[in-house]
Amino acid sequence: MNYCISYSPRASLAIVGMNMQQMGIWDMIGQQVKLHQKTVTHTPLQKLQDAFINIMAGGQGIVEVNQRVKPDASLSRAFGRQGCADQSGISTTLNTCRAENVAQMRQAMTAIYRRYGAGYGHDYGRSWQLLDVDMSGMPAGRQGEGSEKGYFAKQKNQRGRQMGRVYATLYDEIVSERLYAGRTQLNGSLQELVAAAAAVLDLNPGLRKRTVLRIDGGGGNDADINQLLTGGYKLLVKVNHWKRVEKLAATVVTWQTDPKDPKRQAGWVQQPFAYSHPTRQLAVRCQTKKGNWQTAILVFNLDDDHLGWLNEQGKRSFSPPIDPIWLSVYAYDLRGGGVEIAIKGSKQGLGISKRNKKSFHAQEMLLLLGQLAYNVTSWVRNGLASCQARLRQFGMLRMVRDAFHIAGLLAFDAEGHIVQISLNQAHELAASFVSAFASFLARDGTVANLRQI
Repeated sequence: MNYCISYSPRASLAIVGMNMQQMGIWDMIGQQVKLHQKTVTHTPLQKLQDAFINIMAGGQGIVEVNQRVKPDASLSRAFGRQGCADQSGISTTLNTCRAENVAQMRQAMTAIYRRYGAGYGHDYGRSWQLLDVDMSGMPAGRQGEGSEKGYFAKQKNQRGRQMGRVYATLYDEIVSERLYAGRTQLNGSLQELVAAAAAVLDLNPGLRKRTVLRIDGGGGNDADINQLLTGGYKLLVKVNHWKRVEKLAATVVTWQTDPKDPKRQAGWVQQPFAYSHPTRQLAVRCQTKKGNWQTAILVFNLDDDHLGWLNEQGKRSFSPPIDPIWLSVYAYDLRGGGVEIAIKGSKQGLGISKRNKKSFHAQEMLLLLGQLAYNVTSWVRNGLASCQARLRQFGMLRMVRDAFHIAGLLAFDAEGHIVQISLNQAHELAASFVSAFASFLARDGTVANLRQI
């Protein structure tokens, strides 16, 4: 039989595309998302898929579709597309998105996560679920809807929007995301974010008692803390009211020095603030370069077993301390290796802060496509890590830049079906791709192998 052979600089990503077809991910999206736009050559849903492929292929802006995705016809075919829309057509489709389309896409993301997300299948009887909640600035131009001057780290007078994320830390998956106006901070979005995640995960009262919420200081106001405690969650949060912090810190009798950092001290609050449920409160202060102390208050209803378990969830192994003070401090520190790294990965690896639309709903749709790209990439990495353990440490940037850019040849039969994908055997990750996905591709009669390219 004669085959048509096509070269792709992203043959490994083509394997991901075929695997997504098997999973039926875009079929699930198509069942929910109904965009009302005239179809000439490509449907609105197909244009959204082209935008998604561009994200997975490392495109930082929608304009890169024309140079990165459109010329690579074999890659589009692997994702189930017979071509690729022009970047202008994709932008027009995004601009037609309305609030109901965003809601439909969220429903699709929920269905996909419930079917494939490891966080949804978490065994609550065996261990606690860990969810990190955080906000991050998304710089945007002055004309963007919802673009306002707000808090953007190390960017004075910056305009933009804010992204809120609930992150399943144990599984490196995004449970839920929301886009907000630029002045919105975590104290104005926390309850919505937590409620959205609870809906995705189907958290009943019993499961909430087995769920730990680790929250940035922006969500540490009295009303939020009381509501989450009343909801039954386990909580580790930083107080955000500076007068409250000063008052509570003044009751500390003994300050202990951090065994890992001589410029940090901590001590128990002797007169804790009375929340709706009992909590422990710990003052933590760090010495600045000028010699002044900056103080924060950690509030939590976790016992020492919870704290010890949290310390064991860090990606870098170390012996957890015995003292509950440092168990608490280090458990909170691990946010930096969890949700903060995940957000950084989304921005650097998936470029979610590089694609800006004037329409707020268009930007929300792009954010949801980025959420899908993050979770799919995480699932792919887990599959690869079963063959090469070190890949578990790969972030989004290395996955997109290295793992998804393995060159190869794709063979098509007379009907246009992919029957063989051959990856460049010289690439250090090629063998892992073949080992991890060959059996899945074989279900559709596709052979994955290595060869000299």
